[in-house]
Amino acid sequence: MRRTGESGASAADSEKSSSSTSPDSGSGRLIVVSGPSGVGKTSVVEAILDGLDIDFSVSATTRAPRPGEVDGVDYLFVSDAEFDGLVAGDGLLEWASYGGHRYGTPRAPVETSLAAGTDILLDIENDGAGRVRTTHPDALMVFVAPPSLAELERRLRSRGDTPDADISVRLAVAETQIEQAPAVYDYVVVNDDLSDAIAAITSILIEPPRSASNADAPPDLPGTSKKESPRP
Repeated sequence: MRRTGESGASAADSEKSSSSTSPDSGSGRLIVVSGPSGVGKTSVVEAILDGLDIDFSVSATTRAPRPGEVDGVDYLFVSDAEFDGLVAGDGLLEWASYGGHRYGTPRAPVETSLAAGTDILLDIENDGAGRVRTTHPDALMVFVAPPSLAELERRLRSRGDTPDADISVRLAVAETQIEQAPAVYDYVVVNDDLSDAIAAITSILIEPPRSASNADAPPDLPGTSKKESPRP
């Protein structure tokens, strides 16, 4: 895995599965992984990137770095003015506001990876994923869902860093995201067990099914369909 904020891939990347890299120049896949706050998406994405030779798009954000975060590795930390410039100059593939800050995907690194025939993964919010679906209809879209809203609430509270009011807001947002997911994403993977979720998404990326219905909606959540045929 190579982050788009880094200059090159590590030697260990050559030992990873090469099936995620397209053989022909210019045929890399744009992969989007999204999911509600607290679903465990970051853990899923990190494990997938450790196992597959896929570039990772480092998002730009206007929020301040958290302890331990590294500029160009975790995020590209920019000022509001710099972000405005990226938007005005069409330098972002997508962008969205979340939690009072803006997040966006720099366009150039994504286009560079795709042109080189290398798959690149975007870990982005639901609004941004919807924009990518519109501008890049061939993108491979995966939504990581919780087994239930009750379990999602338990996970958010167990982190111990989210006020009750924020938890209520995040749960409301999550419910809407889950309801909308089958219409936006090619696959909905329920993160009931982390290892199973990682294995399921890895399988999708290595050898995407072409004919079977594949979008398993999380149980007991109204407004979601259980199955959706894969996009052509």
